[in-house]
Amino acid sequence: MSRRWIQNPNRCADEYLDGIQDFIEFARRHNPGATRIRCPYRRCNNTLWETIENIGFHLVRNGMIETYSIWNLHGEQLDHASSSNATRVANVETIVDPNDEVMDIIQDAFPFASTNINQEGEDDVPTPIDSAEFEQYEKLLKNANQKLYPGCESFSVLTAIVELMHGKIKYRMSNLCFDYFLGVFKRILPTDNCLPKDHKHAQKVLNGLGLGYEKIHTCKNNCMLFYKEHETLDKCPICNESRFKTTSQNRMTKIPQKVMRYLPLKPRLQRLYMSTHTVIDMRWHKEKRVDDDVMRHPADGETWKEFDRTFPDFAADPRNVRLGLATDEFNPYGVLNQHHSTWPIFVFPYNLPPWKCMKKEYMMMTVLITEDLGRSMDVYLRPLVDELKDLWTNGVRTYDKSTGKMFTLQAAVMWTVNDFPAYAMVSGWSTKGYMACPVCKEDVTSGWHAGKVCYLGHRRWLPWNHEWREKDKEFDGNTERRLRPREWSGDEILEQLNRLDFALFGKTVSRIRPSTHMNWTHKPMFFELPYWSTLKLRHNLDVMHVEKNVFDTLVGMILDIEGKTKDTIKARLDLERMAIRRGLWMNRDSDKARRDLAFFSMKPNDKKEFLQFVSSVKFPDGYASNIAR
Repeated sequence: MSRRWIQNPNRCADEYLDGIQDFIEFARRHNPGATRIRCPYRRCNNTLWETIENIGFHLVRNGMIETYSIWNLHGEQLDHASSSNATRVANVETIVDPNDEVMDIIQDAFPFASTNINQEGEDDVPTPIDSAEFEQYEKLLKNANQKLYPGCESFSVLTAIVELMHGKIKYRMSNLCFDYFLGVFKRILPTDNCLPKDHKHAQKVLNGLGLGYEKIHTCKNNCMLFYKEHETLDKCPICNESRFKTTSQNRMTKIPQKVMRYLPLKPRLQRLYMSTHTVIDMRWHKEKRVDDDVMRHPADGETWKEFDRTFPDFAADPRNVRLGLATDEFNPYGVLNQHHSTWPIFVFPYNLPPWKCMKKEYMMMTVLITEDLGRSMDVYLRPLVDELKDLWTNGVRTYDKSTGKMFTLQAAVMWTVNDFPAYAMVSGWSTKGYMACPVCKEDVTSGWHAGKVCYLGHRRWLPWNHEWREKDKEFDGNTERRLRPREWSGDEILEQLNRLDFALFGKTVSRIRPSTHMNWTHKPMFFELPYWSTLKLRHNLDVMHVEKNVFDTLVGMILDIEGKTKDTIKARLDLERMAIRRGLWMNRDSDKARRDLAFFSMKPNDKKEFLQFVSSVKFPDGYASNIAR
């Protein structure tokens, strides 16, 4: 039977749905009585076990592994055996030697460490590594070949450290907890074992694998970084604040006031092409993506295609990396410390297929700021923007594991993804006040309603002949005859920003904004990237925050939840002031006024029935969180 349906990109086609049904019947027939079998869904990759019902849902929603045309892991008989005597392949996990995995990691980190090539003039020939790198390679190789203790056949020193460190990260173990268990294991093992005594010594062994970070001192008031030409300064030239804390005179080392961690981007991008696990997928967007005008991946969008038309040289090599950038504030201490904030900045490669590019394994943290940065986000972006400029202009020589040759890798940030407050910090346009909309800008329709600034005029975006434009009582009491606000190009925004004078960054600097600046707070550092002003879409709001806020508002109003609903007394009074929606005005009896239940809110009996239904809803694994909560 033909299995071409596996490659069909249309997962709603009858051929595809019939093929899934055939697979499920095949799996039931060859695995009688089994409650769980391997899931051939792209993300599960035949490594996770699911119920047959969930597998069917996974395949309809996300598709089967395109290369899995022989279902040997689900009981298909091998060709060399007869149908009556064939032995079915056992559904057992593939046993992988951890020592072999560690050697693969070393080969990925040093793909041509053992080469000795001295060919002049050949651009694509791997360059032998320098003596310092080769020394790191030899140390790692020594630890990879050294037994954990005499007579141990299962683990080398390096394998044991990698396994333990992986568990530490996966289960979020603190350094103190890790040190305790490492000490216990060291006492349990034979006395002549080579296990490190604590986390610090284990980390030193792994340093040779690269992908480290740099500590950069910053001004206490977020004015600047002590970086490049300012690296040797002891005081901030803007606020005159000392770089170091005041300590005892006998102390030999100086303690900086504030430190940011910068994780260089180039070696992380290079590693994607030096590893056999990712090098092929980094060309997926060009070589394997189905181009059928269906939006499945950013490469299907108009912004990506417009970028390709504007920069054909960059687009010519599918190995050049397209990046997204995201940041947000969070407090790792919860309510224990209300004044602390941490700002990580991540980039993620869009070259990868959609089921990989947003996985945490491929998200690269480039900057970690562990203290409040105020409004000075651009100060901390300086090292990243400098590296991005170099990646665009000069690129970096990178080894391609799939071809065995060197090439010049370039990279570009396509857009940022943030919530609305962080949007203001990276875009330079304040998202507060009467001109908070970064799209409408000075042409926004806003006003003071129910004790807060509200933004109206959404009907301007409708087609000119849309019936809602003529309705007044259903909206704000006015018909809408205005055109949609003009769309500013990146070059126009840059020209406008170049005409404005902005204050320096820092907590001590007065930041009174002149009216000529509208809502601009600063010129975003991203405009230093040569391609930034040409991008069709520079900033995005993340879907999660939009979905959550809209959902909370709707549910709060429908269920009339106190503190959550927008249907408040102030809102009712505002409707009276605007002389619209008389049915929602306050009900006044003699000297009292009361807010009656709105027609769109549920009555108590309906609310109880609705919540009972919601608590009974069940979804397949991984489809939704526990909605009963």
